Amino acid sequence: MPTGSMALRSRRPAQPARDAYPDRMSHFSAASWSYSEDFVPEPEAAEEARRRGMAFGDPMPVGTGAGATLRMLAAAIGARHVIELGTGAGTSGLWLLSGMPADGVLTTIDASAEHQLAAKEAYAAAGVAHQRTRVIHGRADEVLPRMSDGAYDLVLVDADKDGYPGYVEHGLRLLRSGGLLVLDNMLWHGQVADPASRDATTTTLRDLGKALRDREDLVTALLPVSDGLLVAVKR
Repeated sequence: MPTGSMALRSRRPAQPARDAYPDRMSHFSAASWSYSEDFVPEPEAAEEARRRGMAFGDPMPVGTGAGATLRMLAAAIGARHVIELGTGAGTSGLWLLSGMPADGVLTTIDASAEHQLAAKEAYAAAGVAHQRTRVIHGRADEVLPRMSDGAYDLVLVDADKDGYPGYVEHGLRLLRSGGLLVLDNMLWHGQVADPASRDATTTTLRDLGKALRDREDLVTALLPVSDGLLVAVKR
């Protein structure tokens, strides 16, 4: 008798052809997306951090749907050690912290001192104890090599997009088995899904997503929340 994954495949019913669902997206309207995106209200502290970030030129703080997903993922795995690449004004950090255990520590890296000052103000305004955050100023590609292998439960990559491939390799090294790698902006304003979009950034993100999807040491999904969250579990 077949066992394991082969047994599962032998019992799986035949799937209908893709064109059997010609209207499968007809009900997924812009209104439905907006409803799901705002289904979990953004906490006041995160909303204020978003406004502060956009005021000093951060055009893409994490969306509300993505933030709620980050909180859920951190809570689901009881993430006590989280590293974030791209502090911004603290929006994503606040979402992560709200899902982490009370003794969880967020390590966040950003090359902008202005961003990090705003994030520290956001953490303080939200009542986050100072020992729960470790804010590191510097370039991620220079800081990450100094971080310990297998020491983190969750790694969020939300920094410069052209640097994503390198950040991912570092992130996977830093993750424990069963940890989560999360990449924001992996739909890149709808351009990743458009085969006609072939600019360098879109191509980098598209190719990276496919490469992660095809790795046998990862279990990967691309979630259509906010600007796209790619989530991968390290086996």
